[in-house]
Amino acid sequence: MKSQSIAQTTSRSCILRAVASSTAIETGQPVEKIEAILKAKKSKFQSLKLAR
Repeated sequence: MKSQSIAQTTSRSCILRAVASSTAIETGQPVEKIEAILKAKKSKFQSLKLAR
């Protein structure tokens, strides 16, 4: 039997949380603080798209 894989999309909030927690581990800052900074700032490279 073949198993079917279900493609899941990752939400922006999940990606921000993952980046914030990783950065928090490295820097020792609270995850919530880093996550708030990431949500507040606009990227200066908004025209660039990530590969899918």
